Amino acid sequence: MTENTQQQTAATTELPTQYTPAEVEGPLYERWVERGYFEADEKSDKPPYTIVIPPPNVTGSLHLGHAFEHTLIDALTRRKRMQGYETLWQPGMDHAGIATQNVVERELAKEGKSRHDLGREAFVERVWKWKAESGGQISGQMRRLGDGVAWSRERFTMDEGLSQAVQTIFKKLYDDELIYRAERIINWCPRCLTAISDIEVEYQDDDGELVSIRYGEGDASIVVATTRAETMLGDTAVAVHPEDERYKHLVGTEIELPLTGRRIPVVADAHVDPEFGTGAVKVTPAHDPNDFEIGQRHNLPSIAVMDEHAVITVHGPFQGLDRLEARSAIVAALRADGRIVAEKRPYTHSVGHCSRCKTTIEPRLSMQWWVKVGPLAKAAGDAVRDGKVKIHPQEMEKRYFDWVDNLHDWCISRQLWWGHRIPVWYGPNGEVVCVGPDEQPPAGEGWYQDTDVLDTWFSSGLWPFSTLGWPEQTESLKKFYPNSVLVTGYDILFFWVARMMMFGLYAMDGTPPFHTIALHGMVRDQNGKKMSKSFGNVVNPLDWMDQYGSDAVRFTLANGANPGVDVPIGEDWVKASRNFANKIWNATRFALMNGATIEGELPPVEQLSATDRWILSRLNKTVAQVDALYEDYQFAKLSDALYHFAWDEVFDWYVELSKTTFFAGGEQAKVSGRVLGEVLDVMLRLLHPIVPFVTDALWTTLTGRESLVIAEWPKDSGFRDDAAEAEIENLQQVVTEVRRFRADQGLQPGQKVPARLELDGTPLAAHEAAIRQLLRLQPEGEGFAATASLPVAGATVSLDLSGTIDVAAERKRLAKDLAAAEKEKAQAEGKLGNEAFLAKAPDNVVDKIRTRLAKADEDIARIRTQLERLPQA
Repeated sequence: MTENTQQQTAATTELPTQYTPAEVEGPLYERWVERGYFEADEKSDKPPYTIVIPPPNVTGSLHLGHAFEHTLIDALTRRKRMQGYETLWQPGMDHAGIATQNVVERELAKEGKSRHDLGREAFVERVWKWKAESGGQISGQMRRLGDGVAWSRERFTMDEGLSQAVQTIFKKLYDDELIYRAERIINWCPRCLTAISDIEVEYQDDDGELVSIRYGEGDASIVVATTRAETMLGDTAVAVHPEDERYKHLVGTEIELPLTGRRIPVVADAHVDPEFGTGAVKVTPAHDPNDFEIGQRHNLPSIAVMDEHAVITVHGPFQGLDRLEARSAIVAALRADGRIVAEKRPYTHSVGHCSRCKTTIEPRLSMQWWVKVGPLAKAAGDAVRDGKVKIHPQEMEKRYFDWVDNLHDWCISRQLWWGHRIPVWYGPNGEVVCVGPDEQPPAGEGWYQDTDVLDTWFSSGLWPFSTLGWPEQTESLKKFYPNSVLVTGYDILFFWVARMMMFGLYAMDGTPPFHTIALHGMVRDQNGKKMSKSFGNVVNPLDWMDQYGSDAVRFTLANGANPGVDVPIGEDWVKASRNFANKIWNATRFALMNGATIEGELPPVEQLSATDRWILSRLNKTVAQVDALYEDYQFAKLSDALYHFAWDEVFDWYVELSKTTFFAGGEQAKVSGRVLGEVLDVMLRLLHPIVPFVTDALWTTLTGRESLVIAEWPKDSGFRDDAAEAEIENLQQVVTEVRRFRADQGLQPGQKVPARLELDGTPLAAHEAAIRQLLRLQPEGEGFAATASLPVAGATVSLDLSGTIDVAAERKRLAKDLAAAEKEKAQAEGKLGNEAFLAKAPDNVVDKIRTRLAKADEDIARIRTQLERLPQA
C-alpha cells in the first residue's frame, strides 16, 4: 500500500493537551499489526529489503541489548518500507539448548525429580510444554518496543521446517566429508554435563596455586610446574625442547611418575618453551589440548582420570574425590613424599568458565562430532575480501579475518536431550548411517540413534535461509535471499556471524547470506561500565517504557549508536528523550491550532517570506543529511541531526518567528501555515523510524491519512536558498546576543524593555516585528534614552534600561564578583609562579589550577564588559 491509496479521514486539530504514551502506544501498535503493515509479500514486484532478527533465546526476556538492537533494525526496515521496498523483518526465536534444558531441569528438581526419572522422550515433551506455557515472553515485549516484524512468519529453530533444514545440511556436510566423528580434547562443563565450543568459554583471572613437582630421582630428575596437580595422575610423558642442553641426556629415557608407580618417557617437542619456568612440561594428553597434540606427535597413550562430573576415577586413594578435593590431597601426598620443590599461593592465572553456569571448564578427551571448517572458513573470508560482503565499520574486518583465518574445527555435538538430535544411526556390526530428511532410518535389532544433539549455533547458523523455507526453493527464498543487511553486536561476530557466512555460502551455491554486516557495540551504564547483576546496574527497559514511553527509550538508544562502539545509557538521558517527545507533541499541537496544513500545493517561491524559504532550505538539507547517514548506519549522528533540526530550527526558531505572522492573519499567515504544515509533515516522516508512536499519532492528525508506517519517505526536492539561510543566521545572531546581554544584566526573560532597532539597509528590516516579539522589546517612545548599544550582524540594538534595574545595586554586585574573580586569578598565578610548588605538585593538580586561572580570566573579561554596558548611575 502506498500513501496515495491510504484511506482519507478528516484532519483534526483536537489533540489532547498532554502526550501520554501509555494511552497511545499499545492500541496504535495493535492497529498496525491488524492492518498487516509489517507483513511481506514474496510475490510483490517491489525491490526486496530483508533483515533477520538475531533470534533471542526462548528462555529470554527483553533486556537493553535487545531493545538497542531492535531499535536500529526497526528504524532501517521502517525507512525502507516507506521508500517503497518489499520489506521483511524476519522474526523468530532460538531453542537455546543448554539454557532451556537447565530451566526445565530446575523445575523438575523442585518436584524432586530429574530428567532421567522421566526418560528422554517424556523430558522433551515436558520442554515443549514449558515453551508453550512460559517460553517466548520476549515476543510480547517486542510489541511494546514497536518492533515492525512480520509476525505471521515467526519461526523457531526447533519447528518442523527448520528441523528439516538442519537435517538436510548435516547430511550434505556429512556426504561431502565436512562432518566427522573423532576423539579430541573438548571444553567440558561438569555442571551442564556437555561439551561447549571455544567461544562459549569465558576466561577470567582466578586465584589458584602453582606447584613445582620433582619427577624422577637425582641427576635423572626433572621439575615441572602445574596449576592442576590432580591431572598428574594422567601424565604419560614429560616434554622438553629438542635444543635444550639441560635435558638432552634425558630425552629417550624414562622417569618415575610420583604416587603412581608408573614410568613415563621424556620426549623432545618444539612446542615447549625452554625459557618458561624450568623448560620442562608434564604431558597429560587426555586433559589438555596442547598435551593432546604432543601426545599425537609422539604416539603417547591418553589416560582419562576424571568422569563427566570432574570426579577422579583412577584407582587408589584419590578415587571418588572432586577435582578440587583431589588437588589438595595430591599436593599433600606429594609434600609428604618430598616431591614438592616450590608452592606459590595465590597464583593468579586465566581460567576458562562456562558462559552459561560459570563453572570452571575441564578440558577432556571425548568422542564428538566436528565440522571440518577449513574450506568453509576460507569461503567466508574470501567473500569479505572480494567485496561480496561488506563489514561496517570497516575496521572490524580485522577481527573477522583474525577469526575465520585461524578457525579450528568446530565441535558441534552436545550431551543434551533438548535440541536437534544428530541424524546418525549405529548398527550392530559397527555400521554408521547418516539419514537425510526424506530417508527412513535403519530398523532392526541392534540399531540405535546417536544420543547427542547439535550445538544450538548449528541451527541458528542456517537462520538467513532456513527461515525462508530452505531446503525447499520457495518464493520467499527467491525473493528475500540474500538478506540485505545483518545488524548485530560485535560480540557475536564469531558465535553467529561467521557461522552464517560459512553455511550460507555452502548451502546457497556461493551466495553469501547478506550484503552488509552492520556491527554495533554493547549497551553500558552511564559511566561506561558493563551492566551486570553483580554490579547492581542492570536496567529493565520495560520499566523505562512504563515510565517514559517506548519512543523515549528508542530515541535514547539510537542517539548513542555509533557504529561498532559501546553505548552508555542512563535514566536522565531517557528523561531528556521523553521531553523531546513532549516537545514534538506540544509544538505540533500549537501549529495545528494556528493553521498548519498540508492542503494544496506549496505556494510559489515569490510568495514565501525569507523565514519560509530558510526553513524549507534547511528541511531539504536535513533530508539529504539523514539519508546519507542512514546509508552509513550512523544512527547517533542522524538522531542528533533530527533532534537539533526539530527542536532548534523548527520549534525554537521557525515556529517562534512565525507567531507574528499567524497573529496578524491574512494571506501571509495562510502561506506560512502551508509551509509549517509541509515542514511538520516531512519532519514527522523523518523521525518516524526512530520514534514511531508519537510521530504516527501526530501525522495522522495533521494529514488525515491512514498511517505513517505506509507513508512515503521524504525526498530532497533540491530546493536551496543560501541567501535566506544567511539572513536568518544574522537574525539569530541579533536575538542571541541581545538575550545574552539581557541575562547578564539580570533581566527576567519576560521583562519588557524599550529599544531602538537600527535595521535600515539590512535584510533584517523585514523582521523587526519578530525580533521585538522574541526579545520582549517595546517601541522606544518619548523620553527614550539609550543606556546600552549592541552592534551585531550589521544592525544596532539600543536599549533603555533606566527604571528596569537598580543600576547602583547591580554595579555593586558586579564589583563584588569582579573582586572575587581577581582574587582567584591572583591565587592561581601565585601557585603557578612558584617553582617549588610546581616541582612537587602532581600533574593533575597543576592542570586544575591552570583551568581555574583560565576560568578567572574569562570571568574578569565578562564582568568588565557588563560593567561597561551599565548605564551611568
